[in-house]
Amino acid sequence: MADIVTTREIHLAARPKGWPTADTFALVERTLPPPTAGQVLVRNLFMSVDPYMRGRMNAGKSYVPPWEVGQVIDGSAIGEVVASNAEGFSPGDVVTSRFGWREHFVADRAEVRAVDRTVRPLSAYLGVLGGPGLTAWVGLNLVNVRAGDRVFVSGAAGAVGHLAGQLAKLRGCYVVGSAGSPEKVKILTDELGFDGAFNYKNGDSLEQLNRVAPEGIDVYFDNVGGDQLEAALSAMRLHGRIAACGSISTYNNETPAAGPRNLFQIVTKRLTIRGFIVIDSFDQLPAFEKEVTGLLASGRLKARETIVEGLQQAPTAFLNMLRGGNIGKMVVKLA
Repeated sequence: MADIVTTREIHLAARPKGWPTADTFALVERTLPPPTAGQVLVRNLFMSVDPYMRGRMNAGKSYVPPWEVGQVIDGSAIGEVVASNAEGFSPGDVVTSRFGWREHFVADRAEVRAVDRTVRPLSAYLGVLGGPGLTAWVGLNLVNVRAGDRVFVSGAAGAVGHLAGQLAKLRGCYVVGSAGSPEKVKILTDELGFDGAFNYKNGDSLEQLNRVAPEGIDVYFDNVGGDQLEAALSAMRLHGRIAACGSISTYNNETPAAGPRNLFQIVTKRLTIRGFIVIDSFDQLPAFEKEVTGLLASGRLKARETIVEGLQQAPTAFLNMLRGGNIGKMVVKLA
């Protein structure tokens, strides 16, 4: 029987107005009882920080419930079973869960999923083989991206964007992306195979998009919203399609941002916009994993990560991610 474990976790300390700060979070120590029948005790190895988490810090209804002040934050994590009272799980097994933002947890067997511990790095289950990878794959399928399409991905050096762009290239598309630094632009074109990229901080988004995609675009994979969505609408060709994945440029606004000024182009260009939330597509995980695992193993798909170490650094990692301080998936290493 496992002993009582003393561990640490991060709670929501206050609801932020505008940008979160260090005071939004609290590091709390607590004890966990041994697992009872049907439960496992898990030590987290890696945890994820993601843009959608900003919305859960606000009060009010959303597509996922908000966190309450004083509540432990949660999110995707990958960990190692320390003790098991559940059939099918043994110490040393590696599992994914929704119990991030903490060093240890006790959960029912149905709340964890065993994965292949030989995969390296294991943090891939939070990125290319996890929610970001599935999001990129589902979004491209949703708007039927196919060979010959001209594709623009905003936030293209982020967790989802750098995978969406590569997967589109593998389908035979012309792919361009936006990012927030010269280093990221260089990675997109020199390492990840994008046909063109621009630094959205360097000037007018539409002018820069027209420079890298002078023939226009058929597909926009939107991670950013705001002026880049407006630029994409202007650059769209007839019957273009938009996969609306996120709008990180607006998440910390205290008042609603003005919408794109050119929405009538949806009508004149006969555009299709499909919004989606990846939690609706978990039934597609087997097909996704089969395809993407093979691409990753062959080296045709490259996964980038930014690693921050220590649970106490998770708030900093989250804030840096919101400001674009990551290349690829932002991951916190706990052990």
